[in-house]
Order: sequence, then C-alpha cells, then structure tokens
Amino acid sequence: MKYYIGIDLGGTNIKAGVVNENFEIIAKASVKTNCPRPAKEICDDMAKVSVMACEEAGISIDDVEWIGIGTPGIADNVNGTIPYSNNLDFHDVPVREYIREHINKPVYIANDANAAAYGEYVAGAAKGANNAVCITLGTGVGAGVIIDGKILTGSNMAGAELGHIVIDMDGPECTCGRRGCFEVYSSATGLIRMTKEAIAAHPETIMAKYAEEDGHSSARHAFNAMRAGDAAGKEVVDKYIKYLAAGITNVINIFQPDILCIGGGVCNEGDPLLVPMKELVAKEVYTRMIDKNTVITVAGLGNDAGIIGAAFLGNAG
Repeated sequence: MKYYIGIDLGGTNIKAGVVNENFEIIAKASVKTNCPRPAKEICDDMAKVSVMACEEAGISIDDVEWIGIGTPGIADNVNGTIPYSNNLDFHDVPVREYIREHINKPVYIANDANAAAYGEYVAGAAKGANNAVCITLGTGVGAGVIIDGKILTGSNMAGAELGHIVIDMDGPECTCGRRGCFEVYSSATGLIRMTKEAIAAHPETIMAKYAEEDGHSSARHAFNAMRAGDAAGKEVVDKYIKYLAAGITNVINIFQPDILCIGGGVCNEGDPLLVPMKELVAKEVYTRMIDKNTVITVAGLGNDAGIIGAAFLGNAG
C-alpha cells in the first residue's frame, strides 16, 4: 500500500492527512496556524503536522511517497514557492526548501481551491470526467479547473480565479478591487450582504427575527424565511440564485466541462437552491440546443477535498 501526505494550509489551521492509494484518509492531525508569524515557522509546523499524522496512522514518514500542500494564494509548483498569499502574508516563500529541511521527500504545491478541485476529480463528484470545474461557495468563491487531467494554473500560476468574473460592472466592490464580481454575489458573504440589505428595507421580515435570535445574519436565514412563506426571504433567494446561475453559465460557456460541481455550506440547502439554478443555466447556456451539456452536481468530499487533492498533486502534471 502506498501512502501520501496532503496538507490543507489555512489562515486558522494547518491540517494534514495520510491518504492511501485508494484515496482514503486514514489519519489526520492539525495545529493552529497562528498568523501572523514568520513563514519559516509555519513551514516548520507543516513538517511537524505531517509527522504527527503519520504517527496517528501507525506509519513512518519514510513510508510516504510525497507531500502535497494546498495553500491560499498563488502557488508556484515549478519552483516550490508561494509567491503571494494575502491570507498568510507570504511573499516569495521557498516552501519546498523549508519542508525538506525536515523531511526529505518530494513536495508539491497548489492553490487550495485547485487542490480541492483535484480531490473531487480523482475521488469525488468529478471522478471519471476528462474535463471538470469545481466551485466552492464560501467566504469567497474558490474554483479549480481540470483539463485533460491537469490543473489549469496559467502562465503565472494564478489561473482559474473564476470568482472574479464580473457579473455587473456597477455592482458592489469586491475584495479584488473590481466591482460586481461573481464572488460578490454568489459567495456566502454575498448572500449575507443581500440578507442584511433586505432586513434594512423590510424590517418586518422574519429574517430580522432570525438575525436577532442568532445575534448575526446568516446565509441560512433567507432560505429559512422563504420556506416559512416570507416574501422578502424569497426575494433574496431568487436574486441569489439568479446571480449564481449567471456565473455558472459563464463558466460553462468558457470551459464546457463534462462536470461542474459546487460545494460549500450553501449547497446544504439542496433542491430549493439547485433545481431553480439548474433550470436557469439550462435556459441560458450557449450549448442549450445540443444534446451533450455539462452535468451540474454537488461536490462529494466536503472538507476532505483539499487534503485528498493535495495528497495526489504528484500525479497532477
């Protein structure tokens, strides 16, 4: 049996998993990232947590084929560096060099959304596809594109930032500095913003009650209000789905993948989200007049996608 280490490097936690050749996570370990602090210390902890995961799995780090890392920001797998990560305050960090000071194994690096997409491609909802796109609706909109089994990174390792396709040039400002990005509307953050705006405009809405009870507005409130027959809640949900469908249609028109899978907590809403979104995409997509079209489905690996995808980056080309 072959074993691989997959690391999900985040701004809050560094999580490592030992993954076997059947794409099964057999053990995990984690430590706090504790940002901000020197990049060298964070890399040292990635090596440390890799060893911890191996101990938990009952194997030695010597039994591992390689280490793969999914990181926020730009990842240069050719040179083994992270040129830029705003979340971690990394600038031209020689990650591979730092890790190999502790563990003499090959080290592969990818953007975290690309790693998660690759996980879905090798073992999740996109398994068996030739070309796939995976989109995560979280604080932002993360995305990864797999073409002929390889991760699309672009010439500068910063490709597939699909969350920054513009939906409305006069829309709200995005964290990237543009206005009206897909991310502004279709992230969980965007849904919360639209919920707050609806509460301000309709103080009688049941969403106001939900927000008061929880002490904050949530991405769940609009859907819960819609289910309760609240008109303002339905308006928010309809608006959110309209923008989500527009962004997904854009992505399908560009890449024409076999499968497009979406993940993130918003997807837990199930059919009230997915059915109308798919109907809108089917009406708008460029290839609507032909038989073969992209299959839209929900991501299958949840929070494990990043670890599994990172673990198999050595095969990603």
